[in-house]
Amino acid sequence: MLILDTSADPAEDVTAGIWADLLAGDVPSFDAFLAEALAPQEDYLSDTERALYRHGKRLRPAILLLAARMVHGPAPLPRKAVQGAVSLEMLHVATLIHDDVIDGSALRRGLPSVNAARGTETAVLVGDLQFVQAIRGFVRAVDRDRDMALIELVLDTAFQIGCGELDELRTDMSLDPAQLIRRYWRTADRKTAVLFGLAAEAGVTLAGGRTGDARRAGFSGRRLGRALQVMDDLFDLAQDEADSGKPRGMDLLRRRASLPLVYAMEELGPDHQVSRVLRGEAVDADGLERCVAAVRGSAAFSRAYADARTQALEAIELLRPFPASRYRYALEDLALHIVDRRP
Repeated sequence: MLILDTSADPAEDVTAGIWADLLAGDVPSFDAFLAEALAPQEDYLSDTERALYRHGKRLRPAILLLAARMVHGPAPLPRKAVQGAVSLEMLHVATLIHDDVIDGSALRRGLPSVNAARGTETAVLVGDLQFVQAIRGFVRAVDRDRDMALIELVLDTAFQIGCGELDELRTDMSLDPAQLIRRYWRTADRKTAVLFGLAAEAGVTLAGGRTGDARRAGFSGRRLGRALQVMDDLFDLAQDEADSGKPRGMDLLRRRASLPLVYAMEELGPDHQVSRVLRGEAVDADGLERCVAAVRGSAAFSRAYADARTQALEAIELLRPFPASRYRYALEDLALHIVDRRP
């Protein structure tokens, strides 16, 4: 049941619509909790870090709050649910800062990244501050024994994200495609999907939902996170620099095992330039464009998209047992939007 109109403008930020409509009543509390969490860091933050919070889509906290409202309804949420949403956003910002350090990215959302603006050392430390404040926020959100399991889940999620980042850096592109595909999904689960799973599971937990429902929501969130990761892989090959804020084909240039690239290696064979570049061969700008065109023209592109759509549909199916509500429908619409949006 579609409740979010995205037909007028395919580039419309659906998440902004969710915040403006379904979650409008939660915005003042969210902003107040965020300001409180950032206040102890005031002397260490610059406009670059503030821009990450100011211009972010707040997708993950939106999922947390929608999941909470899916079991709680439209009545005012417990304070701890909104506080958890803020902590989740801080955890996400920490990963963005560290991602840019690892990738050496000069831009983030078209603006200078923290490492480009302030140097690697400062970026790492500022990212660490966001992580610590996120954990502190989750700890403060706990107000009963049952919630303590959430803290373990948060810490496990943070650990898994770190493992996923290391797995990505350590991927041996000389492995055969079947091994690379298995490794890809494990890395995607750790690097991206676990945070979406945490968002949905924490939302149900902090709203007082049943443990079984929380876990089901978490499974749905992880499927959604998988779909988002694959779509990001595809956008890396399809999106113009003016829209994405970074050159096209950076995964290929950095020799990252994105899903369409691994599928392309399997289809095009070990002697194709795409496979050679991924295994370490140097490539100039023209060669990079040829490789990107080859991947986009192969079945690998549509195969990866089909996988993303399957993950999104599985995310929706896992939500079916929850009572029908505009909040559940919004989560379903969000899953479809992730795979239907245009680059």
